[in-house]
Amino acid sequence: MPEKLKIKLSIANRVYPLTIEANQEEGLRKAAKNIEAMIKQFEQSYSVRDKQDVLAMCALQFASQVEQDSINKDNVNEHVEDKLNALNDLLHSYLIS
Repeated sequence: MPEKLKIKLSIANRVYPLTIEANQEEGLRKAAKNIEAMIKQFEQSYSVRDKQDVLAMCALQFASQVEQDSINKDNVNEHVEDKLNALNDLLHSYLIS
């Protein structure tokens, strides 16, 4: 059974107690640190003071990054598939000749 840890993460001046698996700790702490950095950037760049607005902007930013990464991955996969099909056709025509 995986080891459970109790940690506390601070995001937007609120503390969130979590019970997690040990292998999740590093990722969660990095995510919280990235969120805090993005909050600070939004507050400085846009003079936004309402934490709800800042958190919504952070959520949108992270979600759009995930979606863009997915789109880029799909495009790469499609390109690789096209190249593999072309190579397969080339090998097939060579073997038949």
